[in-house]
Amino acid sequence: MPKATELLYLLFRHPNELRALAQYWVWTDNRELSDPKELASTGWDRESMRTCWAYLDMTSRSFAVVIKNLQGDLARIICLFYLTLRALDTIEDDMTIPVEVKQPLLRDFYKRLDEEGWNFTGNGPEKDRDVCVHFDVVIQELARIPKSCFEVIRDITKKTGKGMADFCDRVSPGRSFYVETIEEYDLYCHCVAGLVGEGLSRLFAATGKEQEWIADQLELSNSCGLFLQKTNITRDYREDVDDGRFFWPREIWGKFGFADIKELKEREKEQQAVFALNGMVLDALRHSVDSLDYLTMLKNQSVFNFVAIPQVMAIATLALCYGNPEVLQRNVKIRRGQTVQLMQKATNPRDVAYVFRDFGRRIHAKSLPQDPNYLKISVACGKIEQWCEHHYPSFISLVSGSKDGSASISPTAPGGDPRALIYQRRVVREQEKQRRDLAIRVGLDPAKMNNNQEEQAPWWLLAAMMGTTVLLFAITAGIAFLVIWWFDLM
Repeated sequence: MPKATELLYLLFRHPNELRALAQYWVWTDNRELSDPKELASTGWDRESMRTCWAYLDMTSRSFAVVIKNLQGDLARIICLFYLTLRALDTIEDDMTIPVEVKQPLLRDFYKRLDEEGWNFTGNGPEKDRDVCVHFDVVIQELARIPKSCFEVIRDITKKTGKGMADFCDRVSPGRSFYVETIEEYDLYCHCVAGLVGEGLSRLFAATGKEQEWIADQLELSNSCGLFLQKTNITRDYREDVDDGRFFWPREIWGKFGFADIKELKEREKEQQAVFALNGMVLDALRHSVDSLDYLTMLKNQSVFNFVAIPQVMAIATLALCYGNPEVLQRNVKIRRGQTVQLMQKATNPRDVAYVFRDFGRRIHAKSLPQDPNYLKISVACGKIEQWCEHHYPSFISLVSGSKDGSASISPTAPGGDPRALIYQRRVVREQEKQRRDLAIRVGLDPAKMNNNQEEQAPWWLLAAMMGTTVLLFAITAGIAFLVIWWFDLM
């Protein structure tokens, strides 16, 4: 529940967001895990699974909502997948664990998933250490999911742990550089997030919620994961630096005159630091179009919401971070009311695409010509605009109130979008083709058909209808006459 001061701020500065919050509290019907009808899929009747749901709420409020609303047992499976990777990530992020202990622990973590009673108590004061301390309950529940889903989780955990182990020495304190190039940055993000996207796609297919071929969309699944991970790394600069974790690649921030990544938080170098920040945003935007492509493939509504909501949060966060020097001083977040608005919009590919387009425009509007990233940012935002215009042309709108969702052409004034005229001519040609095909089927000569639709009316059909009507009327009148005549005789 937001604080009273936050509500007052929204009332005077962002009233639409306050209305969205009120609508969410009153009308949103989230899945009730304890519902007796849901127990078979949620596992709420087992103490171990209730503990897992509690840890999900504790570790991620935003992901918890979308995970719980997944259809059927997919919610429980994704919950366990998330907690498994959260435990792995907690070990990786813990700078108090010696590298010689951390590396084998990360590489062999997947072997512990079916080791009954295993847990890890060697974490420092990490916020999510309880997941590792009580990981035995996660193992207990993993044994209950379908074998195909367990193998997916085990395989992704193995690959992710290996990737984290390869990088854990590089991101440890005391090194002169940590991630050197964008290529290495992509590889790290693939290991910790891209593989997660791959695993989710495989779970969608394994549970039958999506088509089997969705599991083979490795590049698009990877891009969705990278888009989220790079957004988080960009936003969490100050928190990571203060904790001794360094993920920004030197190839981006080094070209602005910094010898060490810690220098970006110095106020006297703010302008160059913001340019480096914008370079990180630019790199994350590389994956935006792939994310939109992936969303168009999803057919299950709960799966779509699960994937789309974090994506729209990410593009909104990038727009907030772009050109914002406060990112270098503290952790910035989008407003809660804005979060709810985005959740309400993330229901179909078209609306999600428009969210991306709108925030892309905000990023472009904040761009400064003196920024070395200016042209590249313009191109990146233009690609989002181009994708939206290609898939959802602005001159075509859905008919208001249409039950079948059919599309109509927006009114085009002289000098308007010429594509509308092209589309109109295409529609006319298609209608003429359909009329010619109909004429051939009913035995008429298409060459003698007039372009005037009224003159092309099927007169034989109208005559048959009128003849049938007259015949029925005559039969009815005849029956009535016979009935009256019969009673007159009696």
